Amino acid sequence: MNDGAIVVETSTTKAVRPPERADYWSELINSFHCPMTAEFDHRRDFHGEVACRRTDSYQLVEWTADEARYRRTIAQIRRNTDEDYRLVLPVAGQIALRQYDLGSRLPPGTAGLMTMSEPFEFTQYGGTHAYVMTIPRREVDHRLHRSAPVAGRFDLSTGLGRVVAGLALGLFQESETLTLRQFDAVADRLVELLCMLIIGDVRLTAPTHLTELEAAVRFYVREHAADAHLNGRTVAHALGWSLRQVQLALQHAGTTPRELIREERLQLARERLRNPAYHHWTVTEVARRSGFSSLSAFSNSFRQRFGVRPRQARD
Repeated sequence: MNDGAIVVETSTTKAVRPPERADYWSELINSFHCPMTAEFDHRRDFHGEVACRRTDSYQLVEWTADEARYRRTIAQIRRNTDEDYRLVLPVAGQIALRQYDLGSRLPPGTAGLMTMSEPFEFTQYGGTHAYVMTIPRREVDHRLHRSAPVAGRFDLSTGLGRVVAGLALGLFQESETLTLRQFDAVADRLVELLCMLIIGDVRLTAPTHLTELEAAVRFYVREHAADAHLNGRTVAHALGWSLRQVQLALQHAGTTPRELIREERLQLARERLRNPAYHHWTVTEVARRSGFSSLSAFSNSFRQRFGVRPRQARD
């Protein structure tokens, strides 16, 4: 794992001869994502610029380019598997996206979520300036409690959508001032807000006291995740509410006290495993000091949640 800096890459078609620029751009896009077919109305002297910020967990790419169309076929999917999501956010120009036989236009102020594990058609019109974020599928599916891939179009012009857009653009713009851990932490929060947007933020329709209680529960659990005795009853007692109230509040957010506590402990453990300040701790010690009483249970939960063993998160 890269414990140093965020990987930064920039490229432009101006680096090659005009007749080669379309092919260069196609290879460049495939290198950032996965094999797909690119088509150009004007192959000669195609113009495109791209900048990438990447960690082991996330990738955020900014690009500006002339008109082009991209297709990913079933054959390409079978040969080269990529199950991660792409969140597309245009800031100028327009993008047309078709997946699952559903088409949508993405002007500035909107975003599209797509999966690379299903065929799609993607058109960027001339002068498009946009960002695309690669999000590990497990980060979305875990929060939504589902296994089937999701896709959709979102309004980013107001409310929670505007917050998501601002967070994505700010993350890219400030990436050179962030550490790798800070970049991933912001990206994790962005995904959490995106999932709220996907489900329509059901909490906004919940009674105010439940919404406030849920926020209090989340804060308390995050602050006390390392307590091995933490459970739904101790949280309720500490906050002065009944266990049933805590359960109802979290139910509106699609989770339970047990799931929330496990998630916060896993996040805490991953942060400590990646932080050089804790490298003198053994994996067993990280597990114990993050609230887990069983190393085997911790290892199994960690691998299921993040796709790697705890020791691999430190490599």
